[in-house]
Amino acid sequence: MRIGIPKERLNQEKRVALAPAGVDALVRAGHSVYIESEAGLESHFTDELYRNVGAKIVYTAEEVFQRAELIAKIAPLTNEEAELLEEEQILFSFLHLAVGKKNILDKLLEKKVTAISYELIEKNGSLPVLQSMSEIAGQISVQIGERYFQSDIEKSRGILMGGVTGVAPAAVVILGAGVVGLNAARAAHGRGAHIIVLDTDLDRLRYVEDTVSKNITTVVANPYTLARGAKFADLLIGAIHIKGEKSPHIITEEMVKQMKKGAVIVDVSIDQGGCIETSRPTTLSDPVYTKYNVIHYCVPNMPALTCRSASYGLTNASLEYILSIADNGLSNALMGDQGLSKGVCTYNGLCSNEIISETFNIEFRRLHIFPTN
Repeated sequence: MRIGIPKERLNQEKRVALAPAGVDALVRAGHSVYIESEAGLESHFTDELYRNVGAKIVYTAEEVFQRAELIAKIAPLTNEEAELLEEEQILFSFLHLAVGKKNILDKLLEKKVTAISYELIEKNGSLPVLQSMSEIAGQISVQIGERYFQSDIEKSRGILMGGVTGVAPAAVVILGAGVVGLNAARAAHGRGAHIIVLDTDLDRLRYVEDTVSKNITTVVANPYTLARGAKFADLLIGAIHIKGEKSPHIITEEMVKQMKKGAVIVDVSIDQGGCIETSRPTTLSDPVYTKYNVIHYCVPNMPALTCRSASYGLTNASLEYILSIADNGLSNALMGDQGLSKGVCTYNGLCSNEIISETFNIEFRRLHIFPTN
């Protein structure tokens, strides 16, 4: 199979869909890989490294899309990339279609693209590709909060995450005890913060205590405890995730108004619309804004801050699925892996994801795959 890797076009998106090790595995399996020149450069993967493992370097995104049967990306499609898609192409990417633009979905349907969304692929009850990025985002969220505590940031609180003798540590309140929340709790615990984790799932809260520390305060989330948590927080981390759906606003504008002056919000859920009512997407080049004297950091592609680690992590998580389709063909790969088939959003000109169809009021067709020889 011919696999294409374009350079990412999103502002400050420095990750690449496959590290050289992933390309090497595909080439050794007999497949052709076309990668746009300098696609991996920001992650310190040179064109020479890709050539050395057998990739073919091309010099425009147009050529990548024209040559490839399967496109591997990271960021959701831009309008320009959607126009470059070829008929009946296979696309792997973090698509977030439920919170995206309808014209992108329309283009996928028009061109009969099989669009597989990384964040929807399942395996043993988890979301393996999304998890690789969530682990990074959870850790980074604490680093970001700590950065915006510092006095060189306008309107910051000027506090130390771990405190010092006689001075209390920062209060880090984490909304959600999933993969992002767990990793944020680990990072904050390592920095000596006072940590409160809220979730509606007692088993998740128990897991945080068991794996991180019994000294972490866990609280069942409801409007009362959420309001108290927001008011207490120096750093509020939004880590709510509902598979394939827009995140609910569990922290209201009124709750934000009651927060401490100079407190920091890091809304990791922003790639699915955000879980805080005052959140709006920002970029890595312009990451924060202040509202009601609270600093908001709402960058959808936070893992791009550690682009090399993120590119390796994504390769480790996604390669088996790309190899499966390349080795066995699309139909056989989907038939043989129900978890992979759950990631399919569009197929043969039809929407095969019920949540997306309801969001945009378009026809839903359950995925029907037939074996091929």
